[in-house]
Amino acid sequence: PEMIAGADHLILPGQGAIGTWFDQLNGDCALLESVQERLHAGPVLGICLGLQALYRHSSESGGTRGLGILSGNVRHFAEGFEAAGIDMMGSELKVPHMGWNRVWHNSDHPLWEGIRSGERFYFVHSYYALGEDRAQVMGQCEFGIPFTAAAGRNNLFALQFHPEKSQQAGLILLRNFINWNGTI
Repeated sequence: PEMIAGADHLILPGQGAIGTWFDQLNGDCALLESVQERLHAGPVLGICLGLQALYRHSSESGGTRGLGILSGNVRHFAEGFEAAGIDMMGSELKVPHMGWNRVWHNSDHPLWEGIRSGERFYFVHSYYALGEDRAQVMGQCEFGIPFTAAAGRNNLFALQFHPEKSQQAGLILLRNFINWNGTI
């Protein structure tokens, strides 16, 4: 908690399942309090699960309450594929969504500087965010259905994809985050 409180930037990591992620966070009151304070002060980057945790609720792990910082919910792709589980070639889409896909910017943001809209990033996830507030949706992607690929507000910016696995565009985004002061 002391390291988080004293850090210039905070990254919410994207590994694991949301239920165990929150079990670990909620199991340490000082850690939870430190993270909650930092979500409202200083630059924060959520990656994959770190993005999903910022929403109100996820259907993962039997249903998990999120941090509620962003408006919307997280669902499994199977819930969204009811009518659209076929790709452009007529093949059934496989979950998890794994591999390269295009991200289209919905707004200008300092973290998009030097990255063109439609750039490819690397994804690996079975759950996706449905952002309800258009002002919070910073980028979109499509995998059978459109979903929120990047979201943010104030000092937060979060990604469904993994910038650390996304070659040059990912490195640019991470550099932009390091240089970002947390204001838009």
